[in-house]
Amino acid sequence: MQDNKKELVTRLALSYPGDAASLCELHFDGPFQLAVATILSAQCTDQVVNSVTEVLFRHFPDAKSLAAADPQTIEGIVRPTGFFRNKAQNIIFFSKEVMERFAGQVPDSIDQLVGLSGVGRKTANVIVTVGFSKPGIAVDTHVIRLSNRLGITNFKDPVKIEMDLMSWLDPSEAAAFGLRLILHGRRVCSAKRPRCQMCSLGDICPSFGAF
Repeated sequence: MQDNKKELVTRLALSYPGDAASLCELHFDGPFQLAVATILSAQCTDQVVNSVTEVLFRHFPDAKSLAAADPQTIEGIVRPTGFFRNKAQNIIFFSKEVMERFAGQVPDSIDQLVGLSGVGRKTANVIVTVGFSKPGIAVDTHVIRLSNRLGITNFKDPVKIEMDLMSWLDPSEAAAFGLRLILHGRRVCSAKRPRCQMCSLGDICPSFGAF
């Protein structure tokens, strides 16, 4: 199984080359914008988020400006992402907390990030790995699905999956590996109709052809 894990890492890197920052499909300039975009991405596609943040960051590019923004204005901008009232509140409160607690600079540790408005462990991992190039893995629905289908974990809980994968991944590869799983889940190994016949992992995937 260990050989298969190494082969998975190698093949995914060939299919989706690049580091974590280049593999992330959200558009952003710096950790603050990444954090806001990630909060907005909950139950929304990256394409929609990118179209919204193009407008949002033109007017509110940093924590100071967004913290002082009118909530109704922000609601109007982020409406296409869904759950727009909660998301507008979260990104405004997040900005205020960053201003008040961290002098306008987004912190670079999971412990400091988790608990800020709109930030759970997955979002915190995105910020730390993509925004600050630190080791880690953001476990979303794609990572949960693929890591189980590929047989590289038996856990269903996101935190347990994160810890399990980090126990054998090279820390320098972890962040990119997680994003590669996400991209593979979006493009090939979909939830309902995985495209097994075009999958580069088919011969080492225990779930090949099972769906």
